[in-house]
Amino acid sequence: MPRSLARPDAVLIQAVIAGALSFAHLHDLALAAAQSGWKAWAYPVSVDLLLVAAWRRLRIARRDRSAWTWFVIALGASLGANIATAGLLDLGQVPAWLRILVAGWPALAFLGGTLLVHSPTPAPAPAEVEEPAVLDLAVERADEPAPASAPELAPPPEPAPVKPAVPAPVVPAALLDHARKITEAHQASTGSPMPADALSARLGLPEDMTRAITTQLQLT
Repeated sequence: MPRSLARPDAVLIQAVIAGALSFAHLHDLALAAAQSGWKAWAYPVSVDLLLVAAWRRLRIARRDRSAWTWFVIALGASLGANIATAGLLDLGQVPAWLRILVAGWPALAFLGGTLLVHSPTPAPAPAEVEEPAVLDLAVERADEPAPASAPELAPPPEPAPVKPAVPAPVVPAALLDHARKITEAHQASTGSPMPADALSARLGLPEDMTRAITTQLQLT
């Protein structure tokens, strides 16, 4: 047999002694309140079971107000019985209010135990699982050529500005006939066509007008 199991635990012995004394005090108080027979023994069991049930509930949900309420009620009943049987109360002449509390305790304990057992248990918060960090490493092989970089495209040349077309000047018919006579006389005397600059000097007209006259004469 292991020595650890054979060695007595001081805390366990103290708990057994304290539980036995509290059990006896509750039994004596119930017996003094006209709860004789097996009923006097059932009262300590009811108080201790409610105390244990409330404590187990508090271990699951620390912020449960209902569990704290029933824990305090059961602890007050056990502590009140211990104080009442310490000589401060005449167990031969138990007051009426104490008899009422003892008689109503079973219904109160049944209600508390039912609420503690059937109350929904809060679900534990899911633990956050940290995903392992994935290292993005670029592996380059020595036998593989480096990827060719895309050639830089030169910007397209800007289009040359388009000059607006200048409309050809309108040549009056009389002026065109006069110019025809001059060119025909020049060609008859010299044997060659009259140059445009000579015609422009003869007529005293600008270059664009002389050019328009020459074009008209060639078309006719």
